[in-house]
Amino acid sequence: MAMDSKTQNKKSKNVGVIPKTEELLVNVTPQETRVAMLENGVLQELHIERTDAKGMVGNIYKGKVVRVLPGMQAAFLEIGLERTAFLHARDAKPTLISGEVHSEGDEAGEQAISSLVHEGQELLVQVVKDPIGSKGARLTTEISIPSRYLVYLPHSKNIGISQRITDEQVREALRTTVTSLIEQHKIEGTYIIRTTAETVSEQELEQDMQVLSKLWQQAASRAKQSKAPALVYEDLPLAQKALRDFVREPVAKLLIDSRETFEKVQALARELMPSALDLIQHYPGDRPIFDLHSVEDEIQRALGRTVPLKSGGSLVIDQTEAMTTIDVNTGGFVGKKNLEETVFKTNLEAAQALARQLRLRNIGGIIIVDFIDMYNASHQKQVLSALERGLAKDSTKNNLTDISTLGLVEITRKRTRESLERMLMEDCTVCSGRGTLKTAQTVCNEIMREIMREARQYEASQFMVVASQTVIDRLLDEDSSSLADLQAFIGSPVHLQVEPTYFQENYDVVLT
Repeated sequence: MAMDSKTQNKKSKNVGVIPKTEELLVNVTPQETRVAMLENGVLQELHIERTDAKGMVGNIYKGKVVRVLPGMQAAFLEIGLERTAFLHARDAKPTLISGEVHSEGDEAGEQAISSLVHEGQELLVQVVKDPIGSKGARLTTEISIPSRYLVYLPHSKNIGISQRITDEQVREALRTTVTSLIEQHKIEGTYIIRTTAETVSEQELEQDMQVLSKLWQQAASRAKQSKAPALVYEDLPLAQKALRDFVREPVAKLLIDSRETFEKVQALARELMPSALDLIQHYPGDRPIFDLHSVEDEIQRALGRTVPLKSGGSLVIDQTEAMTTIDVNTGGFVGKKNLEETVFKTNLEAAQALARQLRLRNIGGIIIVDFIDMYNASHQKQVLSALERGLAKDSTKNNLTDISTLGLVEITRKRTRESLERMLMEDCTVCSGRGTLKTAQTVCNEIMREIMREARQYEASQFMVVASQTVIDRLLDEDSSSLADLQAFIGSPVHLQVEPTYFQENYDVVLT
């Protein structure tokens, strides 16, 4: 790489002091693959790929436009999935659709979708967001194929460099090296230089370019030979993707509990990143790898609504369709000095904890954090700084606002796949996803109103109420006098019967 000796010495010195604090655990079963990222033994991120529902982000398809909606500035494409995929006008680059190479700034503004695509048109598109809930996959025409150190953009001209590479000398050296290699090999398109390329040699970058060139040629060839809809490029399985995307300087080891997967990851490492071979280890133990590192317990806690803090306070996390709200409570923490100090310490701990929870639960979209009111400007600044530091560790793009006068902070976090809760949980069949149930008293009142309605409309010699044990017990106890008054008013007896399979809200009123 074109770096002077001073820069190289500086980088090697910095690399030497970075502690190896992270571990990657890969658990493989026939049903799913799970990758856990641990920092100092604490679970930070969890990625899950199920055999029957693999993630599609990064896949390239030859799609067919089936509907254009000018009012939404969007088009829907058939790419071979259960639901049609969504292409917004801002993701449909006109120069890419016409087949030309473009540079940044070619498009002065967002063009009308009807001027970009038409029904029946075939396009090469890439998935940037998995189907979430009732929404189909999100697409772009700006194709990109990642490798270990580079991301190849076949339809662009300008070289991009990761913002996490902050040293200007290193940035310029990388730009010079990549530009030289592009000219030397007469490569069409360009590259984004990833953070992992910061200390690598020119030979390693060149090897990455060769791998990416081969992948793109294969995808382009399949696209020409295939009829839409068709998959022309599929991203790596999760275990191999963990090697490519998650193994970086602080990672001490990549531990895999499947011999077959271990060998596949090793083979990929020999091709893409030989320097990581020593980090890849096979775990042959009888005890499940996630149990050994207490990951299973952490997953169960991450599915709960309340996150306890060490101080005695807590976070209460509620996910809805529109946004996620996080409420900070002092709980049992009373502090040692005064109320302001108690509030500050609770908010400070909460800021650090919620940054981890967003990564662990993979919460995306709009997040509203309700901190406890702080009147000290210095305390507000420190809490916000702690939150910013926590979010800086997140590889997913995010933004946050200042603390408002109401003590609220708004965070936006890019959503590319289902959250952990949506992936592992489903709406309760009893409460229909509300998270609460009607009280037994409420159900008893409904039953008596239903009996009154039926008695007015129909002539019945008697009524039979079929309900859960809890509801029947209340009708026989607390509401027995009300039930007796009702029977006297309608002039018909009411019999009660317990149905063990009924939940608290379920009941039937039967006329006989």
